[in-house]
Amino acid sequence: MDAVDKRRRLVVVGNGMAGARTVEEILERGGGDQFAITMFGEEPYGNYNRILLSNVLSGVDDEAGIFLNDVSWYAENGITLHAGTRVTRIDRFARRIYADDGTETPYDKLIIATGSRAFVPPIPGIHRPGRGYHQGVFAFRTIDDTRNMIRYAREHERAVVIGGGLLGLEAARGLQNHLAHVTLVHAAGHLMNAQLDAQAGAILRRSIERLGIEVVLGAHTTEVLGKHAVTEVKLKDGRTVACDVVVVAAGIRANAEMAATSGLPVERGIVVDDQMRVQDEADIYSVGECAQHRGQTYGLVAPLWEQARVLADHITGTNPFAAYHGSRLATKLKVAGVDVASMGLKEPERDDDETVVFAEPRKGVYKSIIIRDDRLVGATLLGDVRKVAFLMQAFDRGLALPKERVEMLFDLGAPSAEVSAAELGDDVQVCNCNGVTKRALVGTVHGGVKTLTGVMDATRAGKGCGSCKGLVAQIVEWAADGKVEDDPAASWYVPGVPMPKAELMAVIREHGLKSVSAVFATLVPGGEEDAKSKMGLASLLRMMWGDEYVDERDARFINDRVHANIQRDGTFSVVPQIKGGVTTPAQLKRIAEVAEKYSVPLVKITGGQRIDLLGIRKEDLPRVWADLDMPSGYAYGKSFRTVKTCVGSDFCRFGVGDSTALGIAIEDRFKAIEGPGKMKLAVTGCPRNCAEAYVKDLGVVAIDGGRWEIYVGGAAGAHVRKGDLLAVVDSPDEVITLTGRFLQYYRESANWLERTYAWVPRLGIDHIRAVVVDDSDGIAARLDAAMAASVAAYRDPWLERRDPVTPGQFRTSLPLAVLPQVPVREAVPVAVPGPVVPSIGSAVPGGGSTGIGHGGNGHRGRGDNGNGAGPASARGA
Repeated sequence: MDAVDKRRRLVVVGNGMAGARTVEEILERGGGDQFAITMFGEEPYGNYNRILLSNVLSGVDDEAGIFLNDVSWYAENGITLHAGTRVTRIDRFARRIYADDGTETPYDKLIIATGSRAFVPPIPGIHRPGRGYHQGVFAFRTIDDTRNMIRYAREHERAVVIGGGLLGLEAARGLQNHLAHVTLVHAAGHLMNAQLDAQAGAILRRSIERLGIEVVLGAHTTEVLGKHAVTEVKLKDGRTVACDVVVVAAGIRANAEMAATSGLPVERGIVVDDQMRVQDEADIYSVGECAQHRGQTYGLVAPLWEQARVLADHITGTNPFAAYHGSRLATKLKVAGVDVASMGLKEPERDDDETVVFAEPRKGVYKSIIIRDDRLVGATLLGDVRKVAFLMQAFDRGLALPKERVEMLFDLGAPSAEVSAAELGDDVQVCNCNGVTKRALVGTVHGGVKTLTGVMDATRAGKGCGSCKGLVAQIVEWAADGKVEDDPAASWYVPGVPMPKAELMAVIREHGLKSVSAVFATLVPGGEEDAKSKMGLASLLRMMWGDEYVDERDARFINDRVHANIQRDGTFSVVPQIKGGVTTPAQLKRIAEVAEKYSVPLVKITGGQRIDLLGIRKEDLPRVWADLDMPSGYAYGKSFRTVKTCVGSDFCRFGVGDSTALGIAIEDRFKAIEGPGKMKLAVTGCPRNCAEAYVKDLGVVAIDGGRWEIYVGGAAGAHVRKGDLLAVVDSPDEVITLTGRFLQYYRESANWLERTYAWVPRLGIDHIRAVVVDDSDGIAARLDAAMAASVAAYRDPWLERRDPVTPGQFRTSLPLAVLPQVPVREAVPVAVPGPVVPSIGSAVPGGGSTGIGHGGNGHRGRGDNGNGAGPASARGA
């Protein structure tokens, strides 16, 4: 008979940044031994960093990269998580909470951390009665908001962002990655008016407009127009702004309605005392954006972390006298790529307030400080934040200020960076995005972590907007007494095998290791397998061994297992190869027939000149490919993707080279060759560059005299880089030879997931040219032979292997919304970060034939045939 759990029952309503951080603080204080913890979250995910949603919108970060605690964290800490479940009522007398799925949960202690929601002004046309937002209107608050915005924006052209605060600026900048034109409409007279004075706001406006964002100030939106979808917004002065996307970023409001209907005291937020207890309640607490302390609610993360520490101290008994007295607001961050720091007053309030102001509008620089009674009471930095460390400590700790006040803004004898790091108070917030203090950084260093990356991994400092990385490095250097160690893991090819790439390849060849499991068994103590390393190792081994590589299905992610690209709703994308963008009537007819036969919801011509069939059900994939009877375009792997071409000399009056024929020849030879990252190529028939060859991983440009220029290391996505000139050659044959040699050298020497636009500048174009073109290392023949072997080993997954996977791989795929909630100590939670679709049994993509599994992202599965990366019994086909 199981022992009775005598721990008190702690229920946390809210699984956002404040709720999860509070639980982390409680666990650090031994709360896991005191409490059986249950958490409820409205979103069907683990805990993610909401601040970084703008990075996801702009394409800088992947969804998976912004999660703070994935679902495994809850299980590892014995927490029962109800994700995707909304709590509707608290019975304070029965000491129970009630959720919308019918769950009733008793509590001994209750923490309310319901956060905030986007404030949507009552503008006519924003909502449609009973149908939510008007089509094309979005809030910007959750990961689902961000996903929906990206998906909709990709098919439209013009956006209006309502709100010129921090969130509105980030939304506008992110939307530029998806739309041709973005207009920012702000009711106030200058941008970020809550943090900046008018002069700073005007300089910020110039910086924002230089990014290509139109800014309209003093503009009150009075109506959103459009019958079926948004067509324009109307302003109070009668002007209209054409648009097909509207994003509302007009501020936030506390999520306190549930607390109010349950009889708890609510004003602007849930009223709490200095211990974060709800007023007049002994066992109910509130923390975060939903809490109102001494009449103040906070929308920045630093106060939330302070509140979490006080609450944890009090509820665990670590420090019963811990008290929260409010926060001095200071923040440093990047806004649409512009460095901004703000603390205290933004403008003087008294006649005797001292001010020092420096402005350089053309460079986007503004600095101001406000001093009262010889203490810093306010500071604003825009564009140049090098003195922020000293200013923050002076503001927070009341340090003595230099008599020459200008020294506070410029390096004219002011304290050095090292002194600033040493004098910084222990409780000073260094990383605002993740709430990391100087004490936490120093404690990590003194606890034995002596590498910068190790400290950042352990504390999450610098993992947000990145603006604090310099200060983090200074503190780590100071705490380690200058003895910071190089991180050996930084040179490892994959995290689970402690070797750099060259050494790893040499050992693999020496031992003849031809499978991923063999690498782990031979090179890792105890043979422990690392799920995050499997895909990189599989790619490396396929490159090294060709058709001798031993394929293991659990080393593949879901895309590689089914040879298609999984979509958000659990369906798949099918992209047949169309070499150089050239097709035939027969191919087009076949594609059309397949699209009709399988009711394909979207047929898309891609930027790489191919046709993408989106929305294919998993179980239909084998039949779709059989009916197409075309090669795979390999649009899902870390591999050679496509060669984009212009029409070239046969038809274009400007063409000086047959770009189409050369592009087809290159794609035919190197199709699907795997690499550390995806490889996109282009061939253009003249320097007018219609095929965008200058911004590809490898681009070929025809020039006069029948010659060809080869450019490498270009990019035109979230990162934009013009490629470097590798060589000028006389014939298409030389182009193909150097293309293969360059790609092979990249495959052998680049880090896992390192694209050529990072690899080329890291090695230097002169070095790469010497190796690839001039054969300075004497390895050209070996590179050519290795590429030829890889080309010879290629097998189309569908044409040449009619049954490319095990029979159980293609089972019925049904997208799930919110799965039934179960304690995560007993079963895998209901959702995972990023685009991977959670699965139960064979019901959804990635699931196994029985039990619970997760498809394709290295998460552990359970049951007889799950697709996780667990033990053999949990692996999928």
